[in-house]
This record gives sequence, C-alpha cells and structure tokens, in this order.
Amino acid sequence: MKALLCSAALSAALGAATVTLADTVTLKNGDKITGTVGQIAGGKMSFSSPVLGNITIDLANVEGYTTDAPADIRMKNVATTQDVTDKVKSGNAERIETAGGATVAMPDVKVINPPPQDWNGSILLTSTLARGNSNTFDLGLTANATLRRDDHYYDDRFTLGAGYNYGTTGLGDKTTTTTDNWNASGKYDKFWTEKWYGYVTMKVEHDRIAALNYRLSPGVGTGYQWIEQPDMHFNTEAGVSYVYEDFVTGENDEFVALRLAYHFDKKLADKVGFFHDLEYLPAFKDPGDYLLNVDAGVRVDITSAFFTEGKVEYKRDSQPAEGSLKNDLRYILGVGWSF
Repeated sequence: MKALLCSAALSAALGAATVTLADTVTLKNGDKITGTVGQIAGGKMSFSSPVLGNITIDLANVEGYTTDAPADIRMKNVATTQDVTDKVKSGNAERIETAGGATVAMPDVKVINPPPQDWNGSILLTSTLARGNSNTFDLGLTANATLRRDDHYYDDRFTLGAGYNYGTTGLGDKTTTTTDNWNASGKYDKFWTEKWYGYVTMKVEHDRIAALNYRLSPGVGTGYQWIEQPDMHFNTEAGVSYVYEDFVTGENDEFVALRLAYHFDKKLADKVGFFHDLEYLPAFKDPGDYLLNVDAGVRVDITSAFFTEGKVEYKRDSQPAEGSLKNDLRYILGVGWSF
C-alpha cells in the first residue's frame, strides 16, 4: 500500500511538472493556450500546441505570454541595444520583461527565436504512365534549396534550383518524345536594411522540343522584402538582365532586358500553403521581345517531411525558335520530400 501511494505521488508530481514545463499565451478574449512559443516577427507568433498543432497568432490579439525556456531576442540595432537570451516573464505586442529583470521594447526587436540558419528546401517528383489506347510516359524532377542567414555577421539569402522533365507518347518505333527540358538557377540576395536588398541571379535553360539549345539570363538588381513572417513571405524585385538564346532553327536572339519579378507564399492552414511567382523580362530596345514566367500552386503536407503539390506553370517566349510556339502551359501534380 505504501509503495502504491509513493508511486501515485510520483506520477502526480511528474504530471504537474509536465504541465508547468510549457509556454503560456493568454489571448485578449481570456483564452489560455499552452505549448511552445516559436518565432515572433512582423507582429506574428508561431506557436506549437499539443492540442491545436502548429498555429500562427497575431500579436495584436495577445494579452500576454510567458516562456519556460530562454527566448533568443534579437535586436534591430545591436550597437545601441544588446541581444537578450532569457526566459520571458511577461511579453506582449508592446514590450517584453525577462526573468532576469530586463525590459525590451518590441519596436526595437528584429525577431524572437529566429529559425536555425540551415539549408532548407524540397525535391518534387511528378510522373504519368498510361498503357492501352494511349501510351504515354512523363517524368519530372524539381529540386530547390534556400539558406537565409540573419545575424550580426551576415544578412543574406542563397537560393538554388534545378529541374528536369521528360515525356514520350506512342509505342515501339512510333514513340515520339513530347517533353525534354531542364533548367538550373542560382541567386544571391544581400540585405542592406531590414527590407531592402541587392541581388545577383543566373539561370540556364534547355528545351529540345522548343528547339532551344540553351538560354542564359544573368542579372543584377534590387529587391524589397515587404513581408517576412513565419506564415507569409512577399518580395518584389527590379533589375537588369542579359538574355542570350541559342536556337536549333532560325537566328539566335540576344538582348538586354528590364527584369521585374515577385514571389508570394502564404500558409492557408496548418498543413496547406499557397505560392505564386512571376518574372517578366522585356527587352529595352524592343519591349515586344520578352520572356514571361508565371506559376501558382498549392502544397499540402502529408507528414513533417513529405508533401503533395499541384501547380500551374506558364511560360511565354515572344520570339521563339523558328517553327516553335510562343506559349508553354503545364499542369503539374506530384509528391515531394522537404528538408
């Protein structure tokens, strides 16, 4: 009996400790939720709850929050205000009071609990196989990776991407290749301020069906990061690119172009996200000679590492190779792995 009472007391103590070891957020409507406070930036807090899952909370709706573990508080101007790493005794949209007695004004804070500065990205596989009245085979592989560094030594972003698509239709000697293209790109963004940055970009493309041996489009310019939050990103860019197209048929094409682009992504729900990109390169001498690349899609997380993605991709070359069409439209559905 004595052993049973001791065991019960120990279980109760462990249960109480488990409840205690959690961050707490009190909303202005009086609701309280417990879990783990994640990144706080741009007036948004990412929060992980054992009941609600991963959610995003508007700081304007938060009456106060506390953390059971030290929070990493990064300041906008470290020359005048030092970073703080301490438990949050009381925090809201206006100020933070730490367990050590420090008081920090939120307008002076750049980010709280920034994400690890590691490479992250995804690999997407798409495939179609049909046999019978229709004999088709399509395979696509796309990979991308991003490194965002934001500390007192570096404030920049690396973006890498590559893709390959191949498709055939028919059977035996009557098989015809309908898709055969690849691309590779790299981009470097150097932030001058919290919002403004300069960029250098390079893209190489090949499309055998469009009679394009290769297209080179290096460029430089500036961008503005309008939104950089845990659940939303939006940036616009303007610059100059040099475009050189080597065609199988007809004359090659080269021009210096204005480059206008933007990227937008938004978490619609815990496991659902939307993304949209646009890039427009009209020639300075002849705006009727241009390239346009647009995509839009939805990604749904299956697990923490695997996802499914559907998107629409539209590309237009106003002056393509002789005998080739100007427009390419693709509907893509696949599964992927994120890291």
